[in-house]
Amino acid sequence: MRGLHVVEAGAEGPLLLCLHGIGSSSASFGPQLAELGGHARVLAWDAPGYADSADPEAPLGLDDFADVAAALLRSRGAREEPGSRAHVLGVSWGGVVAQRLALRHPSLVASLVLADSTAGSGGDPGKAEAMRARAAQLRELGARAFARERAPRLVSAAAPEDLVRRVADTMAAAVRLPGYGYAAESMAATDLRADLPALAAPALVLCGDQDRVTGPEASQILAGGIHRAAYVIVKDAGHLANQEQPARFNAWVLSHLHIVTA
Repeated sequence: MRGLHVVEAGAEGPLLLCLHGIGSSSASFGPQLAELGGHARVLAWDAPGYADSADPEAPLGLDDFADVAAALLRSRGAREEPGSRAHVLGVSWGGVVAQRLALRHPSLVASLVLADSTAGSGGDPGKAEAMRARAAQLRELGARAFARERAPRLVSAAAPEDLVRRVADTMAAAVRLPGYGYAAESMAATDLRADLPALAAPALVLCGDQDRVTGPEASQILAGGIHRAAYVIVKDAGHLANQEQPARFNAWVLSHLHIVTA
């Protein structure tokens, strides 16, 4: 897609694509770019309509976000041959995009890392309704107030204030309409539970033990539905485990990459 902003780190090793959550951007993967870039070629996008990426010219659904991610992988050398496929790390909504990417383009995906994610909000009418309401909340409050309201819930109660501020600042700089609304609708309309057994790529499912957004139960559904999945709880972390406990998170991702590329 034209106008897609991508941050890159690392020059050697397997290709790792990082897909951010619904209220974030590539900036949320700073700890991963810094450390994992020493072991892999790491890409982190601003999803279409987010942060420094251009607004989409037409509405996007989950399939469209997945197809843009596939095109990005191909542009960076991912191919269908073993050894040329990419690993995909998705946080929250990014994990839902990652699942759909692996279902629609299985020959491009070597493995998945699904962090504090879910199979989508479509299986729960209440969660789907709440997700659809977010675009109106963003329009009413504006990005800064919207971010200040949501940020504290995305980390554990013990998270330092500077992390809460960084999460809010990242969100405020990332979210805008219509892109955020398209992403929220893609979550509200999606229930991938029945599709999980079709995911052929091995998966690492990570979840903060204090995740108050999707929670361990949603991650357990993913791990239980994917045939080749490992499930890990990240201690002392909320919904954004990759930011709140980056050393522990990165260690698990590196271990996973070592196993699946051996």
